[in-house]
Amino acid sequence: PAGTLNGPQQAIVVHSSGQLQSAEAFNHQIVAYKNGAPVRVQDVATTINGVENPYVASWYNGRRAIVLAIQRQPGSNTIEVVDEVKSILPRFLQQLPATLKLDVLYDRSISIRQSVSDVQTTLLLAGALVVLVIFVFLRTLSATIIPSLALPIAVIGTFAGMAYFGYSLDNLSLLALTLSVGFVVDDAIVMLENVVRHVEDGEPPFEAALKGSREIAFTILSMTVSLAAVFIPLIFMGGIMGRLLHEFAVTIVLAIVFSGIVSVTLTPMLCARMLKPEHKRSHNRFYEFSERSFERMQKGYERTLGWSIRHARAVFIVFLLSIAATIGLFYVMQQDFLPASDQGQIFGLTEAANGTSFAQMVRYQQQAAAIVARDPNIDGFMSAVGSGGSSSGANSGRIFASLKPVERRAHSCLIGNLFCWHALSAAEVAQELRPKLSHIPGINIYMQVPPSIRIGGRLTKSQYQYTLQDLDQEELQTWSIKLMNALSTAAGFVDVTSDLQLTTPSVNVTIDRDKAAALNVTPTAVETALGAAFGGGQISQIYGSSDTYQVILELLPQYQTDPTALSRLYVSASDGTLVPLTAVTKITSGSMPLSVNHQGQLPSVTISFDLAPGYALSDAVSSIDRVQARLGMPSTIATSFQGTAQAYQQSTSGIGLLLLAALIVVYIVLGILYESFIHPLTILSGLPSAAVGALITLKLFNVPLSLYAFVGMIMLIGIVKKNAIMMIDFALTRERSEHVPPEQAIQEAALIRFRPIMMTTMAALMGTLPIAVGLGAGSETRQPLGLAVVGGLILSQLLTLYITPVIYIGLDRLGMRIGEFRGRPARRLPAE
Repeated sequence: PAGTLNGPQQAIVVHSSGQLQSAEAFNHQIVAYKNGAPVRVQDVATTINGVENPYVASWYNGRRAIVLAIQRQPGSNTIEVVDEVKSILPRFLQQLPATLKLDVLYDRSISIRQSVSDVQTTLLLAGALVVLVIFVFLRTLSATIIPSLALPIAVIGTFAGMAYFGYSLDNLSLLALTLSVGFVVDDAIVMLENVVRHVEDGEPPFEAALKGSREIAFTILSMTVSLAAVFIPLIFMGGIMGRLLHEFAVTIVLAIVFSGIVSVTLTPMLCARMLKPEHKRSHNRFYEFSERSFERMQKGYERTLGWSIRHARAVFIVFLLSIAATIGLFYVMQQDFLPASDQGQIFGLTEAANGTSFAQMVRYQQQAAAIVARDPNIDGFMSAVGSGGSSSGANSGRIFASLKPVERRAHSCLIGNLFCWHALSAAEVAQELRPKLSHIPGINIYMQVPPSIRIGGRLTKSQYQYTLQDLDQEELQTWSIKLMNALSTAAGFVDVTSDLQLTTPSVNVTIDRDKAAALNVTPTAVETALGAAFGGGQISQIYGSSDTYQVILELLPQYQTDPTALSRLYVSASDGTLVPLTAVTKITSGSMPLSVNHQGQLPSVTISFDLAPGYALSDAVSSIDRVQARLGMPSTIATSFQGTAQAYQQSTSGIGLLLLAALIVVYIVLGILYESFIHPLTILSGLPSAAVGALITLKLFNVPLSLYAFVGMIMLIGIVKKNAIMMIDFALTRERSEHVPPEQAIQEAALIRFRPIMMTTMAALMGTLPIAVGLGAGSETRQPLGLAVVGGLILSQLLTLYITPVIYIGLDRLGMRIGEFRGRPARRLPAE
């Protein structure tokens, strides 16, 4: 309001508006007077209802469209956001004209729902396999039910803990629960097996439960605390790895803690109530057959164990070889940061030569879109021109394609439609499209599979980024081109490009200041005329009821197609006369840099690339180092990886420290529990064989050593040492309480604990097997973890049953010698 009129009884608001409400209203505005007659806008110009930038266009499945991207706020739930958006779409559709349609191009929640559903199925399958293992070893329904009850109770307790900490039920937390299925029943199995052993010796179930629980309680405490300690470094780890794995580690620790509590409380009580005395039990044929088979297996182990103790040197050599093999395999393994995830989408950035017109770029884009549309694996696609990648302009564009569900895609086949095995992944679909799209002349197309987690960096034409920085811009441009050309021909690299845009066609207008001064034309007048004619500058705004509209002043499109249009342009002199632009300027053609990128206030060039099939990020990193050394790049150029590649480099050192921290924490915990510096080393002696098994399995399946595979190896630290704890705890009790020689003590421990060791290992193996098989949506991200655990468990089970007793005897003798050196009395042995 402009003011208020205040009368004796009424106040009236004075409202004044100089705003025009429509484009048509501008037609009648007077802009000048000619011979006393008004000159209106409609006399010299045309008002058009249009768009701010006519050089941007989008298509959906080949038809013009407006594409909107909806992103969730940080911390919000993707599925809840998608459901809420879909619920309001029908209301929007009712408000639109009948000729307009609303379609969902891509729904991120679909892959999330499928992945969560598959993880839930994997969780149930793992639970069923674990229960089957228990039944095979115990062969009675009552004995099978007892440890099986530990599984749902531990899971329910874990859910309660997750709710307390405010965690959501996502892929990582469900994966943690699936992995914990195999070892949350371990404690209950150990407790049950010890009680059953006393029952089989003729003791009443109640007495056997009391005696067995007293014997094994400290062992379970050691296994629970040391297993939880493995994940403590993950909980307190910082950086991107800490953010990724924090909830995962906390979930597993919660499951471990609840499992330990259940095994020392509920399990002994159920044993006392549900187990039958040995004389009242009748056994069927399956029980007798399996018992004889197990006895033969145990007798075979007893013979081979005796041989390994007698030939300790050979076993120790195998132990040393496992350490050497672990180190060697670490060096030769391909390494990556996160496994590629198939989210049902592929993304492409298109780029033509600098100076390509919008109309020509549209023709290029339509050719590319037609090829994408013909692919039988594409469900829907969006194509856009005028924006894309690290630059936005008429010569750039993008293609986003949503793939059909995995079960509806084409399959990889050896010959025609014969010998087909698996459906094409998103990466394989992109790989098939690359050669087809490369045949389009005049345009480069860079296809990539969007990562499940985008870490830092900038949006570039390819997924991985390598940045060069230098104060000398000419030197930077020269060497960035050399490096990019070298990487383009190197093995393992595809879609190598950079954000360096050296030249674009230009028209240079040079003001002749002497002529301009003589004709009363200022440089500002020249620049203003050029900007108004070709710059599309905003001169006003129209305020609507719900939006604002910019008023843009520019020449009609037909006068903006050729440099000769500048010769028809006039400039206003100070006295109002119109002077031809050519009278005060010199117009020439040339070229100029389109953009100069900076990072950290220094000129920079970012080279982006993707990996060819069969190559990992570690191959690319080492290859770039070799190429730089071969080219002799000067030290004045600073180089660094960005985004995912940078996170990978940081993780390679971080994961090594993480493994070391896990080992140190476990060693300290075991040292405190056993009051010994020696025997924690015995417990950890099985880890090299587990690492060798994990690495060999990953190598056989051609799976790089990624972050999830490292997590699997950390889990092996906790799982494998449980076998050693069961043996060593029994042996130490025999040595310290009954003064039994170490050779006899460890042999008795290995034989008595043979069945629970086999049961716990098989339970952990079967609990992880569904993950290693890699079925369902998102399984490619979980599979490296499962393969590492399964492979490590298989080999460690074969070797640690022999390595651990031999190492125990050797270190026990070493401890005695150290004690004698320090003047401690020799261990008292039983009288012969």
